[in-house]
Amino acid sequence: MSKKAKILQQAMRLFAEKGYKNASIAELAKLTQVAEGTIYYHFKTKEALFQAVLENIEKTLIHEFESYCAGKKFNSGLERIEQSIFFYLYLVGTREEMFLVLHRYDAYEMAQINQVFREHFSKIYTFLLDILENGILIGRQDGSIGDTDPGKTAFILFAMVDGVARLKTFNLYDASSLYEHLILNCRKMLRP
Repeated sequence: MSKKAKILQQAMRLFAEKGYKNASIAELAKLTQVAEGTIYYHFKTKEALFQAVLENIEKTLIHEFESYCAGKKFNSGLERIEQSIFFYLYLVGTREEMFLVLHRYDAYEMAQINQVFREHFSKIYTFLLDILENGILIGRQDGSIGDTDPGKTAFILFAMVDGVARLKTFNLYDASSLYEHLILNCRKMLRP
């Protein structure tokens, strides 16, 4: 693994654990066992480092979803949505650091004042919303989903799913015990 990749990997861990505001380059240097100057050589500022972490999360999520869906044949739009929800929650459980970074409040505060951070968050969440919206459009065509506004419904679905994901991310509740109820309520909301 290259030094830059090692720095990026440890930076994601540090931002996940401490948040953007409380993470320091000095602490990252200790974790990676490289000089602070080496970190600044690869990433000119702490903001540039966080931007690289967000880019990595974005690429990883897109790649994971595209790989998951590539060989799948869904029987309906509803099944596509259910499987997408399952996979999203699976990623939350297996890629905890990514979601800790995404779910930290200080990252959203930074996105309010840093346009580049905002664009990365927007790309990540737009990608996830598009998956649900496309499933709804397919489901409306195949009859597995009723006549509902695809954009707004996708947003409501995502809010429910991401709420469960946040319970898992912060270990506030056994989120896996909610999965069946989540799917059941999604079906009730979507079926004609």
